[in-house]
Amino acid sequence: MVQKPDILCIGSVLWDVIGRTPTPMRVGSDVPGRITRIPGGVAMNIAMTLARFGLRPALLSALGRDAEGDQLIAQAARLGLDSSYIYRSDDLPTDVYMAIEGPDGLVAALADAHSLEAAGARILAPLEDGRLGSLDAPWRGIIALDGNLTREQLQNIATSPSFAKADLRVAPASPGKAERLLAFINHPSATLYVNLEEAGLLCMTTFNTSADAAAGMVSRGVARAVVTDGAKPASVATGTDIITQTPPTVLATRITGAGDTFMAAHIASDIQGLTPDMALSRALNAAATYVSGETPT
Repeated sequence: MVQKPDILCIGSVLWDVIGRTPTPMRVGSDVPGRITRIPGGVAMNIAMTLARFGLRPALLSALGRDAEGDQLIAQAARLGLDSSYIYRSDDLPTDVYMAIEGPDGLVAALADAHSLEAAGARILAPLEDGRLGSLDAPWRGIIALDGNLTREQLQNIATSPSFAKADLRVAPASPGKAERLLAFINHPSATLYVNLEEAGLLCMTTFNTSADAAAGMVSRGVARAVVTDGAKPASVATGTDIITQTPPTVLATRITGAGDTFMAAHIASDIQGLTPDMALSRALNAAATYVSGETPT
């Protein structure tokens, strides 16, 4: 008998190609550093962290039937992730993310998620054909979504009967895709995970603190808002309740994936029954441990 996943992670599954250097960079810089290739993408990052917290995540995404896609499937199996629901395309290549990080953080990045976008509704088929759910028996549980899905896909998810019983956890993937989350502003069961800049874009204003941003998002109609601000305090708001905590101070050695780690740790804490205060603390500690170069547990 196939075991039901604890959570579904829908969105980008790809290879992260990350260049890191201790040397400050500007436009046109050519400096020594280290280049790594690791499994990445928001959905993949979230799933990997959830698995480290003892959960069984399943991935819904698109991969090419190429060597890069085969290697990601093998990595997912090794990490305890269910990749059996991933759509494999004969004519679309596996996506890739490329970033350069310097001593002061992210210098530049490009996300090539064109295959995920081109696959469209085919990645959601398991939620409609009975494998994970159907229109008559929709998935009941948590779904983590990322903003690498198209605006149309996210709008359809926000209104589709196939997602009507789901607890949706949504992240924009980057400030440039924050406005794709507007479909979930008045959704009754959606939690939005954003940073301070993304919160401002969604509310068409500028916030000075995460607490102000979380309160502003809730007043705009978000059911629950989780707002981070780098090394500054993070906040969670639901209705009139706001929790704010300061992250641990660590020496940052990597940036890419930190927000995904935070989100996954917060979701895992919810699933495992931690209080809101404990869930935020655990998520901040997991992200700080990740940024420091260690593996959060």
